[in-house]
Amino acid sequence: MFLDIATIFVKAGNGGDGIVSFHTEKYVAKGGPDGGDGGNGGSVIFAVDTSLSTLTDFRFAKHFRAENGVNGSAKNCTGRSGKDLVIKVPRGTIIREKASGRVIADMFYPDKTFVYQRGGAGGKGNAHFASAQRKAPRFSQLGERTEQKELLLELKTIADVGLVGFPNVGKSTILSVVSGAKPKIANYHFTTLSPNLGVVKAYDKSFVMADIPGLIEGASNGAGLGHKFLRHIERVRLIIHVVDISAIDGRDPYNDYIQINEELKQYSERLASLPQIVCLNKCDLLYDDSVIEQFEAKIGRKTVRLSALTHSGVKELIDIAVSELGKLPPAEPMEIEEYYEDIPDKSSFTISRADDGSFIVEGGLIDTLARNVVLSDYESSNYFYKTLKDRGVIKALIQRGIKEGDTVRIKDIEFEYYE
Repeated sequence: MFLDIATIFVKAGNGGDGIVSFHTEKYVAKGGPDGGDGGNGGSVIFAVDTSLSTLTDFRFAKHFRAENGVNGSAKNCTGRSGKDLVIKVPRGTIIREKASGRVIADMFYPDKTFVYQRGGAGGKGNAHFASAQRKAPRFSQLGERTEQKELLLELKTIADVGLVGFPNVGKSTILSVVSGAKPKIANYHFTTLSPNLGVVKAYDKSFVMADIPGLIEGASNGAGLGHKFLRHIERVRLIIHVVDISAIDGRDPYNDYIQINEELKQYSERLASLPQIVCLNKCDLLYDDSVIEQFEAKIGRKTVRLSALTHSGVKELIDIAVSELGKLPPAEPMEIEEYYEDIPDKSSFTISRADDGSFIVEGGLIDTLARNVVLSDYESSNYFYKTLKDRGVIKALIQRGIKEGDTVRIKDIEFEYYE
């Protein structure tokens, strides 16, 4: 089964917790704090795997979690960091944030890697909180917790040339003739249900050609299979527009030509503006070449006359494609804004008033500080209040008009203010 869109959920590893521990040794009294730090959580990394051609691996596997960091231990031993999670995707995969639809990465290059979410920082052990005034801290810091993110993976095939045209015009046969590809070929509509790629070699040059499943009228609006696969020609530099000039299916070649170009235009102005080679296939079935002359007169350009069955015109088609590609700039990844991971601000805070008149303190500073607090421990609570004062929280509360006896809420912590 071909799959070119998938939704996944990813989560970097949580940081390990720092621990409370004191050195114990025979004949050594009051050895002091020796609680180790927790290890950092593993990161979520995307990497290109050139052996993959679809997103089928993500059909059932939806949830991906990096390894958590290990908690610290005694004797100042730091916990082991969690292993990074490397998610392999085919070349050409676009990564979007599902909620906003924002493109955050284009996995265009074969050696491309992208660090999406870094693991949580490990918490500090109680040895870090020792000071001249606080010789035996009985509290430590929890590891940083990470959030699960929902992403949309979208595969856009990377090829130099795209074969487009109505179903059953011979695109798959042409691909099989000009390259070593072996697509499924049969004499009925929609034989091709997924893009097929082939490498075409011409002398000392080569290029990648993609056979895009047949378009039909209304494809740009979701009709048939076309809308599903139009994305796979968004990256091509050159289009080979295949027309069945024999009209063996009772279709009008000129109307087919006009309709396909209209669908390309409706889907993307860029696609409509790409250079085209018009290839008239199944010329071996014609009894009168005047049909070709009339067609060329209507569209106002010369065409390549081809018979994929007898291989007539194949060399001419390849030579023209090589010549046209030589005039065009190389393919490039999508232009996207540089991605910056949402790294929490660990120093800011805000103060607001609740309906009952209490003061609510929020922000990155509070989120970080809350990981250190054990209010049942005297030293921990003292450290908490001292940090609030040193970081300007108390001063800001006074400026907002706090009075003795007023309630202050910080996350799950609630206390009455006294000077």
